[in-house]
Amino acid sequence: MPQSQPHEQDLLKSILQPLLDDFQYWFSRSRSLLESEEISFLSRQQQTDLLDRVKTAQREVNAAVTLFQATDGQVGIEPATLVPWHRLVNECWQVGMRWRSLKSGESESEVSNNVNIESRE
Repeated sequence: MPQSQPHEQDLLKSILQPLLDDFQYWFSRSRSLLESEEISFLSRQQQTDLLDRVKTAQREVNAAVTLFQATDGQVGIEPATLVPWHRLVNECWQVGMRWRSLKSGESESEVSNNVNIESRE
């Protein structure tokens, strides 16, 4: 008996919905960190710029989620829209890892080496 292909709408829901949920989660965590902590290795302007970009991405993701839900999962998102969100999440991860490492007592050179190694993998 041949297996039927999953319906496009089901496929979109099974892939896109969790991805959008992840974006919402990581942007929320990043925003919380950037709003509540002074990140010593970023200038005030760099931290403000990153926070502004996170807030913008959050609004974009929320709009995409609203549209996705309003159409019952019948609308996808262009990959070109997702790429900048992925890059921003990665940038936030790097900042978060470095901040946590510095907070835990690692020296700046140890943190720089760890971040450089992780970003190449």
